[in-house]
Amino acid sequence: MNWKRLLPPVVLLLAWQGLSASGVIADYKLPSPLTVASGLLDLIRVGMPPGHKLHLHIYYSLQRVLWGYALALLAAIPLGILMGWSRTIRTLLEPLVEMIRPVPPLAWIPLAILWFGIGGKSAAFIIFLGAFFPILLNTVSGVNSIEPVFIEAARVLNASRRFIFLKVLIPGAVPSIVTGMRIGVGIGWMTLVAAEFTGVKQGYGLGYMIMTARDIQRSDEIIAGMLVIGLIGLAIDVGLRMVEQKLIKWR
Repeated sequence: MNWKRLLPPVVLLLAWQGLSASGVIADYKLPSPLTVASGLLDLIRVGMPPGHKLHLHIYYSLQRVLWGYALALLAAIPLGILMGWSRTIRTLLEPLVEMIRPVPPLAWIPLAILWFGIGGKSAAFIIFLGAFFPILLNTVSGVNSIEPVFIEAARVLNASRRFIFLKVLIPGAVPSIVTGMRIGVGIGWMTLVAAEFTGVKQGYGLGYMIMTARDIQRSDEIIAGMLVIGLIGLAIDVGLRMVEQKLIKWR
């Protein structure tokens, strides 16, 4: 492990603690790291609101991400392969994709609440939108980036279109697809928290937990919740990056 990578966060934490202890930063505005650590323990032991413990908030948030992300994978990867493989399909669908893609996922929240009500379904829909387009566009790019010589070589060997599709096109596009998956899950995770701010009014979820802490002015628990979100996002990204590196080596 490269210990130099730990130096910046350690220096930041020490400076943060020093400024808080000296009174330069008001504790009610930005609690010290020790206060945030205490707030994190409260989230684990007591919960926010009381009885709604941290591990349950994490569980329900991950569940919403899983549903939205899984639906995005099931829709975006086959559609992206078809758009990359068929010029006709790409010509038909590309204008629609490019029209919808610039709309931020959070702009869909009012419609999501109207369609699915306040709760987990609307949050999962927002995550689906956040993850769908990065996966779709990277899949299309991966299919288009395959060297034509490989396809021509397969045709010279009298390979069928089905064989080329399954044995040349899809394996060649896998690294780009994984890159899209990595980007998509990051955007999905970010949109989850914002979706839970407005789309989950009771129950569980990290976004709901942070908003509840805000309502009673527990800034220490707000920051603790933010750190939990960041650490989970980092863990997901590291896992997908390891998969991506293995696939790139294979390629």
